[in-house]
Amino acid sequence: MNGLVELSPWVEIPVAILLVLSSLFALIGAVGMLRMKDYFQRMHPPALATTLGSWAVALASIIYFSALKSGPVLHAWLIPILLAITVPVTTLLLARAALFRKRMAGHDVPAEVSSKRSESGN
Repeated sequence: MNGLVELSPWVEIPVAILLVLSSLFALIGAVGMLRMKDYFQRMHPPALATTLGSWAVALASIIYFSALKSGPVLHAWLIPILLAITVPVTTLLLARAALFRKRMAGHDVPAEVSSKRSESGN
């Protein structure tokens, strides 16, 4: 016995479609990153593609392993949920660091919003 389990095509086909869809998201993100000319524009395609691709892989994993175990296996949702929390935070921190570096280099970038201006408006 080789340990392989044959699943129904009703399980294998959606899993295969979701995995191919995930790889297409990664490819679209890579092409989008190459086409953008500025660092700030290049940040968006990979972040969006990573989010959509991870959800597709997690859903494929849930379908496949739930069919193997004959019951719901939902712990794969933890990965895209954590990515949905951390990707925007890291993207924001990277954007702020790049903006700070541009300011320090003397480039013409948007001015920093000071807390004094927001306090005086109240």
